[in-house]
Amino acid sequence: MSAPANTGPVSTDDARIAPKPPLRRFHQARWDEPLIFELGTPGARGVAVPAPEVPLDDTLPEALRRKDAPGLPDMSQLHVLRHYLRLSQENLGVDMNIDVGQGTCTMKYSPKVNDRFVRDHRVSELHPLQDERTVQGVLEVMHTLEKMLAEISGMDRVSLQPGAGSAAIYTNIAMIRAYFAARGELEQRDEVITTIFSHPSNAACAKTAGFKVITLYPDKDGYPDIEALKAAVGPRTAALMITNPEDTGIFNSRIAEFVDIVHEAGGLCAYDQANANGILGITRARDAGFDLCHFNLHKTFSTPHACGGPAAGASGVSEKLVPFLPRPTVEFDGTRYRLDDDRPESVGKIRPFYGVVPNLVRAYAWIMSLGAEGLREVAEIAVLNNNYLMKKVLEIRGVSAPYAEGKRRIEQVRYSWEELHRDTGVHSEEIGVRAADFGTHYWTSHHPYVVPEPMTLEPTESYSKQDLDEYAAILAEVAREAYEEPETVRTAPHNSTIHQVRQATLDDPKTWAVTWRAYRRKILGQ
Repeated sequence: MSAPANTGPVSTDDARIAPKPPLRRFHQARWDEPLIFELGTPGARGVAVPAPEVPLDDTLPEALRRKDAPGLPDMSQLHVLRHYLRLSQENLGVDMNIDVGQGTCTMKYSPKVNDRFVRDHRVSELHPLQDERTVQGVLEVMHTLEKMLAEISGMDRVSLQPGAGSAAIYTNIAMIRAYFAARGELEQRDEVITTIFSHPSNAACAKTAGFKVITLYPDKDGYPDIEALKAAVGPRTAALMITNPEDTGIFNSRIAEFVDIVHEAGGLCAYDQANANGILGITRARDAGFDLCHFNLHKTFSTPHACGGPAAGASGVSEKLVPFLPRPTVEFDGTRYRLDDDRPESVGKIRPFYGVVPNLVRAYAWIMSLGAEGLREVAEIAVLNNNYLMKKVLEIRGVSAPYAEGKRRIEQVRYSWEELHRDTGVHSEEIGVRAADFGTHYWTSHHPYVVPEPMTLEPTESYSKQDLDEYAAILAEVAREAYEEPETVRTAPHNSTIHQVRQATLDDPKTWAVTWRAYRRKILGQ
């Protein structure tokens, strides 16, 4: 019998060695699909909207009335369906490919049963202005989710109001500002310390809130320099805002010392646990003495990112910061759940109403389905997968993992293609584009590129050994091409719908068109 196609040789010395994983044949659907605004046909209808029972002109204030009808396309249901199905065929994602390459974003599988929950009319048809007596069930879910996240983090209270991770970071810095304002120290404490490998939103939110930002760089082993911290801390320090493990995947085992140094100077410490995937049930923000922390529910707790839109965040605080939590908070008196808006020291609303309810329900369901033991197993498998993939990737010619040489990483690794670039001239971005020809992708890193020619991978607990072998095989093939036929990589993509992005376009605001009207004006010249 002949050997199976597309497999590598099996050693005659050890038949237990698995065959080389096959590289799948892939060619993505490519549709010449216009914007939906260009597809309308005047008079076409998908649904007949009934006339309002009460004339709108009699009920709407003048300021809310449109002078002109909205410029929406007239389309039948079938043509709307075709449009969005075609676009879906041009997408890549966790349901279709091995999506380990988003680094820092924890792109894991979201159980489809959780989508069933949020499509139930008792969730999907809720209105944020309903009487509290009619939404006791969803308030109970929120209250219980807050309690579970408080236990997971060790914090005393949690707010689910932030709409995403950056909003949660801003919530934390707003509470830090309010805390020092209440103590009469805000004018003095105007500096926030962070690190270059922490999520950039920490620096950005602190700057937005009016603080000066001091950034710590790593020592030779990749850890935040503790001596630099000691030099930076002083009477002007408001807070330390730090990610751990950082975006290199390196866990700072001296983190409690960092917290103690800041506390001794009178500052607060905020733990960015957006990527808690590798530490669930193992360590907590409170264990290291932090005053605040946040989670990205759309990362660690398996709710959709939703293209950066309706994600979900959570901010946790210790007892002394509870008065400053966003309002309203969810309270329970033993009989009834209610939203408490009577919070005079609150930082106010971070977003309209209260969080993104469908994603809060998804996170609640995910935690409840796993339990405490399951959450720890998530972390253990995520760490195992990451270190297995690191071993496979470091066998590829031209790639390295800077810092902490010979040590394990937690949930992700920031690799470097510097050697491959030096040998071939091929950039990390070009390797990522070529990977799309195999039905997958990866992310480089946040700017600035402290790690040269970066590639950041985070396999999470969702992927099997076979998935990781296949992903490593794709990277190995692209690296081989870079050395032996570099034009194949430089001219990619060949099988994908994506195209090569002109960087100058991204850097020129005059070319940005994020709305239909801007597109018509800037691109179509109308």
